[in-house]
Amino acid sequence: MTNAPRGRRVVVTGATGNVGTSVVRALVKDPSVASVLGLARRRPGLTVPGVEWGTVDLEHGDSPRRLREHLAGADAVIHLAWRFQPTHDPVVTWRSNVEGSLRVFGAVRDAGVPVLVHASSVGAYSPGPKREPGVDEQWPTHGWPDAAYCREKAYLERVLDTFELRNPQTRVVRMRPGFLFKRTAASEQRRIFGGRYLPGVLIRSDLLPFVPDLEGLRFQVLHTDDAAEAYRLAVVNDVRGAFNLAADSVTDARQLGELLDARVVRAPAALVRGALAAAWRTRAVPASPHLFDAVLRLPVMNSDRAREELGWRPAYSAAEALRAFLHGVSRGEGEDTAPLAGRTWG
Repeated sequence: MTNAPRGRRVVVTGATGNVGTSVVRALVKDPSVASVLGLARRRPGLTVPGVEWGTVDLEHGDSPRRLREHLAGADAVIHLAWRFQPTHDPVVTWRSNVEGSLRVFGAVRDAGVPVLVHASSVGAYSPGPKREPGVDEQWPTHGWPDAAYCREKAYLERVLDTFELRNPQTRVVRMRPGFLFKRTAASEQRRIFGGRYLPGVLIRSDLLPFVPDLEGLRFQVLHTDDAAEAYRLAVVNDVRGAFNLAADSVTDARQLGELLDARVVRAPAALVRGALAAAWRTRAVPASPHLFDAVLRLPVMNSDRAREELGWRPAYSAAEALRAFLHGVSRGEGEDTAPLAGRTWG
């Protein structure tokens, strides 16, 4: 009599955020996954059947020991933990995002975890073409150097290049999604980009007089649940390397105008950037003008590899993902985790 194969044990860092809450739910539905451990800085009130929660602060020096304890016996680690703020102090985000990721990679190596799935981003890509069919995963990943988010994502791509060479026994997968939206992450995203005091009820189509049509304003979005499915597939399939993830259509000012039922008006990017920069310098908004510069330069991606090698198919269109965000932000929706706490004001 032979023993049945042991189910996978998967550890997810940043498990209480936009992507993490969708990833843990996708994993527990997979019959080949026996257990899921979600790690975050703060233990959530959220209950997901089949998910165990643990705490670790990747920014501080005691995390390697705690990480090794959490990762002992893991079959895969999905690294999602990321800090977007404060944009005015990039040293803080560097310590959390880059140095924290280095601690995760080191713990994966020390614990002998056979699979590492890392959350990279379209933001890791160097400036490129805005037209379809888009760039594949071989496009350079040097980011837009003036934006901290892009610098950090690009730097970790170089770290993983070295990690793979030195640790060939670890199967490394890099996910490079477009902008990720879902209904219950809307309040968090409003706070990240609009600030704590921007009322969600003001983000309504009838209160937006027009949508600015800017040169370079073509970007790709994806419903977070679709991205989570790609992460699950990367764990259970014997694949390596990078995968672009995006919904089928590219979003531009015309599509935003249709979605918001607003007039599209051609506007100079310099004018919009100047207004954003002034608001950012006075700390009226947390959204950095440097990230605005990056968005206008990021290439359109081709996601064929994810479809062909992972068998991945997004269930939601780009418009549906954006509608989910608008629905959630206007109602202050969220979840019982520190990052996703929902509220409409303050």
